Amino acid sequence: MRLDIPDLDELAAAAHVVSLPMKVKFRGITQRETMVLRGPAGWAEFGPFGEYDDDEAARWLAAAVEAGWQGYPEPLRTEIPVNATVPAVDAGRVEEVLSGFDGVPAVKVKVAETGQSLQDDLARMHAVRNVLPSTPLRVDANGGWTVDEALRALEGLAEFGLEYAEQPVMSIEGLRQVRDGLRRRGVPVPIAADESVRKEADPLLVSRSGAADLIVVKVAPLGGVRNALGIVSEAGLPAVVSSALDSSVGIRAGVALAAALPELPYACGLGTVSLMEADVSDRPLKPANGVIPVQDIAVSDELLARHAAGAERRAWWMERLERVHGVLARSMEA
Repeated sequence: MRLDIPDLDELAAAAHVVSLPMKVKFRGITQRETMVLRGPAGWAEFGPFGEYDDDEAARWLAAAVEAGWQGYPEPLRTEIPVNATVPAVDAGRVEEVLSGFDGVPAVKVKVAETGQSLQDDLARMHAVRNVLPSTPLRVDANGGWTVDEALRALEGLAEFGLEYAEQPVMSIEGLRQVRDGLRRRGVPVPIAADESVRKEADPLLVSRSGAADLIVVKVAPLGGVRNALGIVSEAGLPAVVSSALDSSVGIRAGVALAAALPELPYACGLGTVSLMEADVSDRPLKPANGVIPVQDIAVSDELLARHAAGAERRAWWMERLERVHGVLARSMEA
């Protein structure tokens, strides 16, 4: 998709850098720094994590430009089912985490956390099952296992009747080995690819390799809603829409993608605002009765001011915006 990239000065004038506190540590952070921009078509979010290089971050900026300066495709549905997310917390905190979600059609549980064991994962899963005896469960390892560890772990976790296991290992070849190994062992756990879609130069390689049963798609890392729709169409696999620990502005983009997909067979991972203590909207996009309505959000000037990042961090983000804008502009000219 070709984009008309606004001038850097226009983006900079539209930008607000915020630091939003988390209820629990997630992806190793307790404060979520991100940039939101007020564009002529609506609010947009540019929030690549700090360790991402400028080339990877350029896709996030493309998604923000689409949201704020182009707008979203027409929706095909009016509400989106949303799963709860349980980070790699101690089993004793699971009930507290789940209490932050209103209505739970499915639960994604983080596993394979560095420094934790399979026993920790099993205890967390049992705690979830104790709170929600019949709710569908899925696990997300973020590529944290080896192939042998994944096969051993998923044999044990299969007792929970998993909807799928997300990114059990990092490589596409590893995913294929895990998928094939589970089939040989008669373990009925489908494999979902996340990082192997959004971090690959070719996001369709995972589907062509027969390495996954479904794909997880996120708007920002895939360069926008329209790009993500194209990837899902070409992959020919069921898709789950997920978020990248966004504010309600970024969640709105995920909602737009989920609303525009021809089919939506799984509850989406768009409930992560429930893991935050604060947001940029006083009417945050959190699920109610297990769904998020397809609607725009109102960003609060007061909340932008209250959670504004300090001068040093704002300067860091503005310098990053300048660099990434240059990368994106050059890619559009190529």
